[in-house]
Amino acid sequence: MVERTAQMIFTVCASFAILAVASITLYMMISGTPAIFKVGLKDILFETAWEPTGAEPKYGILYVILTSVVGTFLAILIGVPIGLMTAVFLAEISGKYTAAIVKPAVELLAGIPSVIYGLLGIYLLNPLMYRLELVLFRDSKTHQFTGGSNLLSAVLVLAIMILPTVINISQTAIESVRKDIRAASLALGASKVQTIFRAVLPAAKSGIVTAVVLGVGRAVGEAMAVTLVSGSSVNLPLPFNSVRFLTTAIVSEMGYSQGTHRQMLFTIGLVLFVFIMLINVVLNRILKGGGEEK
Repeated sequence: MVERTAQMIFTVCASFAILAVASITLYMMISGTPAIFKVGLKDILFETAWEPTGAEPKYGILYVILTSVVGTFLAILIGVPIGLMTAVFLAEISGKYTAAIVKPAVELLAGIPSVIYGLLGIYLLNPLMYRLELVLFRDSKTHQFTGGSNLLSAVLVLAIMILPTVINISQTAIESVRKDIRAASLALGASKVQTIFRAVLPAAKSGIVTAVVLGVGRAVGEAMAVTLVSGSSVNLPLPFNSVRFLTTAIVSEMGYSQGTHRQMLFTIGLVLFVFIMLINVVLNRILKGGGEEK
């Protein structure tokens, strides 16, 4: 009886998780598809003009999609190596007292609200970006100065925000690698650095990929901090352009939207939802491939 009761409880809990995902998927499809039939999928995905309140409304989100793709990729390109190397330092190299200082700092980064990252970006990062912008484009007559609110600022903020996720999960994965793997590598004459990169990290690949998956999810889904530092203008995603991500497009206009405009924001949410699902599927396939024994 105890075993059956426990099995029923576990089944119900698992069913709630499945029901939640199915409900979200169904809601996003119902809310996001009406605008597709009104505007047209081609015009939504491949047009660049976003003018929902114009005399002739335009709902192209190509630049918004490209911004999310490029911004997420660059944030991962910066954040993952730093996070992974920090995890290696904490798990394999640092002493007890050093780890006691670095570990709480990483945990503190995880606990800081996203709006605080945005505020720090406005008051610390954006002025630096603006000075750099003034130097690089001082002779340009076509560049639109952003005051530092640009793609590069958003990428740096996102890279910092994903660090705690990548560090904590990667460190756990590295520490879970069996000691005999390290011992065997050292016994064969490998140095400690060679052991870390050729034995320990490959053995911890599954956990590291999981850290990357969750880091991507954090970067793709972030809205508040990105809204504050990116400028929130629909432009081609170049480093010193004011840009708008998929998440910030919803946040910045949902309050006053109505009619087709409001339906389009739900369509953007549907695109974001599909984007995240595709990333999870691809990276999970990589994860499963890395975890198979050969």
